[in-house]
Amino acid sequence: MAIGQRIKYFRNRIGMTQKQLGEKLGFKGKTSDVRMAQYESEARVPKIDLVKEMAQIFDVDARAITVPNIDTYVGLMHTLFALEDMYGLKITNVEGEPYLCLDRSISAPGSSADEMLHAWMQQADKLKNGEISKKEYDEWRYKYPALDTYQKHVKVPSQELSDYFVQELSKKK
Repeated sequence: MAIGQRIKYFRNRIGMTQKQLGEKLGFKGKTSDVRMAQYESEARVPKIDLVKEMAQIFDVDARAITVPNIDTYVGLMHTLFALEDMYGLKITNVEGEPYLCLDRSISAPGSSADEMLHAWMQQADKLKNGEISKKEYDEWRYKYPALDTYQKHVKVPSQELSDYFVQELSKKK
């Protein structure tokens, strides 16, 4: 998730305009809203000191604003929180275990996020049931969406998908 989207999200969350935020951060006159627009559109990236100031204004951890480092558990958590804000991801308790799912009031059935998660679930189920190998599962994930045939908007196989099938069938001969 982009830092500009996070800045805009948190600014809107507290009901502040770009100009108000810019002025609170010390930008003067016309430059205040222009600078904030540049950050939100990612024409410019704020320095970490400015991000920390924004975090204080928004009353959040600075890591909630920056692009999370998913190589850490804290970064992973902030990524999940951002997904909750943007796509309706939610955590729920199923027999004492945490499960992640889409909040249907935010992400309706048939939405792109819903279709994509169902496609992923379908492939994970195939792996679990032994219908595909771990290698095939990984290939599907790492080439996504090229090999995804679950989605409704995929009506005609892409040239890449067609070439892939031809190549795989040639290997088996």
